Formats: sequence, C-alpha cells, structure tokens
Amino acid sequence: MTQEPSAVIPLLIARIRRINNLIAIAAGLVLVACVILILLDIVLREVGISFGGAEEISGYVMAGVASWGMSYALTELAHVRIDLIRLRLRQRGRAMLDLIAIVALALTSVVIAVQCWPVLAKTIERGSSANTALETPLWIPQSIWLSGWIWFSVCSCLLVILTLVLLVKSRFDDADALVGARSEVELES
Repeated sequence: MTQEPSAVIPLLIARIRRINNLIAIAAGLVLVACVILILLDIVLREVGISFGGAEEISGYVMAGVASWGMSYALTELAHVRIDLIRLRLRQRGRAMLDLIAIVALALTSVVIAVQCWPVLAKTIERGSSANTALETPLWIPQSIWLSGWIWFSVCSCLLVILTLVLLVKSRFDDADALVGARSEVELES
C-alpha cells in the first residue's frame, strides 16, 4: 500500500522536524553538561585543583551545537529575515520571496559544508591534535562540526524541494508554514 503523494509531504516535514527536535534536545543536554563542567572547574580552582581543558571543550561544544542547531532553527522558522517588503506583497509574491530565501540558505549551507571538508581532510591527513594539555585529536570535534553542516545542508535542500512542490501545487499557505518568515505581528498573536 503506497501513500498518496500529497500525504508524503506533511509526513516528511514532520519527520524532519522530529529529528531536529531530538537534535535540539541532545544539543541542550550537551550544553548543560558543558556548563556543569565549567562550573566544577571554577569551583575546584578555588581549592587549587583544575581539570584543565574546560575552555577547550566548551569551544568544541559551541562549534558543534551551532552547526547542528541551525537545522532546528530552520524547521522552527527561527532564522532572522527582514520582511519589510515581504509583508507588503500578496500571497504569491511572499511565496516567491520565501523560495528565494530558502534557495539562498540552501546554497550557502552547501557551500559551507563543502568548504568544511578540506579542513577536516587536512586534519586527518596530518594527524593534527590540539596544542593544549588535552591534545585532543582535532578530527573528533571537526567531524561533529562538519556533520552538523552536512545535516543543515540536507535539511535546507529538502525544504527547497518541498517548497517547490507546494508552490507548483499552489499550496501557498503550506509553503508559508514550511519556510515563511514570522513577523512580529504573527509572533505576538
């Protein structure tokens, strides 16, 4: 039994959002663990003990959380957009601006992901490690960082495809719910 094509789009969108929600929860837990580590290190420094490396680890965590968190922000329509012109347009005009915005975002994310790979490849090739007491093999945090950019690229490209399908079917409200911008007026209500 196959699903009707019109039923596949909401299902796919729901799955992407569910995955990104899980990613956001995991990223939040990692941030909480990082805060606890930093607080413990600060408290222990008062008695002359230190883990060492808490600042290094927190830097890696921030890079990983930022790259992975962008896909969550994307599906929650949390990316900042200037909607001065968009609000003055009719539904079709807003849809075209939304399409331009998601295509630009997808292209940017793909370019960044592609440019991240040489950084990781060079790190692996050289066997680079951090010039710190932890001597962290840099391929570990860079792999997490790159994979976040790749996931963001995949999500944004999928949203481009889904938006195009919705616009071809003249489902402007659905496209707006998928990639539209939320104005302050809409956020307040």
